[in-house]
Formats: sequence, C-alpha cells, structure tokens
Amino acid sequence: MRRYGFYIDTAHCSGCKTCQIACQDKNDLYPELIWRKVLDIEGGEWEEDEETYKNYPFAYHLSISCNHCSEPLCVHACPTQAMHVTDIGSVGIDESKCIGCGYCTWACPYDAPRLNKKTGRMSKCDMCYDKVINNENPICVDSCPMRALDFGYLDDLEARYGDKKSIFPLVAEDLTGPSMVINPHRDSEKAGEGNSEIANREEL
Repeated sequence: MRRYGFYIDTAHCSGCKTCQIACQDKNDLYPELIWRKVLDIEGGEWEEDEETYKNYPFAYHLSISCNHCSEPLCVHACPTQAMHVTDIGSVGIDESKCIGCGYCTWACPYDAPRLNKKTGRMSKCDMCYDKVINNENPICVDSCPMRALDFGYLDDLEARYGDKKSIFPLVAEDLTGPSMVINPHRDSEKAGEGNSEIANREEL
C-alpha cells in the first residue's frame, strides 16, 4: 500500500495557526482540544567578534499533527485495539473500543492523541479521512495561506521535496517512521544544538 503523507515547510510557515483553526472548525473541536498544533521555536546564541559579543536570535514555526507513522507506537500501546491502521494507511481511532486510558498519548513521541473531555475518549487527526477517500486534501493543507503544507503519496513528496523527517524538537525519524517530509528552517540546525525552546507550550 502506498502511504500518504504531509509536507511541512518550516522555512515559509508564518505561525498564523490558520491550519490549526481550520482543523478545529472542520472537526467541531472545543478550543482546548487541538489536533494540529503550531510550535513556536525560539532561540539564539552569543558569538565573540574580536573584542565584542554579538547576539544571533532566531525563531521559526512548525505545524504538526499525527504523523500516521509506519510503526505507530500508539497502535502498539493501545490495550483495546481502538487505535488501528486504516485502509488508506492512516492511523485512526475506533471510539466504540476506546476506554480513554491515555496509553496512546504516553507512547506517542509527537503527543498527537488527545483526550476529548466531552466524550471521555481519545481523539486525534484522522488525516481528514472523509476528504482523502474522495481525492481531496486535508483541510489544514488547503487552508494554509503561505502554502507551507502539502499532501500526497509519501514517495511523491520525497521525490519532490527530499526525505528529511526530523528537526528540533522532533524525535529521530527511525523511531516511528513518520509519514511526513520537512523543509527545514535555516536555523533548525542551531536549534538542535540546544540553544532553543518551544516558546508557546502553554498553548499546546
């Protein structure tokens, strides 16, 4: 089965969160329940220049949701098999089997599954399954005003954009095999050296 995936261009993402809002609107999520989140990465360092020091601050944004991994740790951790791989290769949740235990969230290195406090069941991005099976893009992709998101078969995205799948603060790609490709911001390498942090954790 050919896998679908997302392309994320951190070099052009403005951090406007339109993708996040569009996702919440389509899926009728309450404000605190976020499936696609936008991380604000900020950092900087001091460098010595002859007899003075110069400050080099940087910032970039990373729009991320469930990555519908080829080795989804959430599926392996789920005790009821509510978490499962769908017929299109995405990772879905069968709410009739979910007991809201949260094991999937503990296992997921991307913190994708979220408890829906209204239903008592886990919830997360379903890759806009209803749109994908009708050959449409997920709502987050079409809503992005900067065209920083793209969607399609993963092998096509890799051929078009390269195969990089992890930058700070994401885990190494070989842990889960995420279905995404990233165009890294020019300062993401500096961020990975430990000079940065997620500046908007309270929003997530």
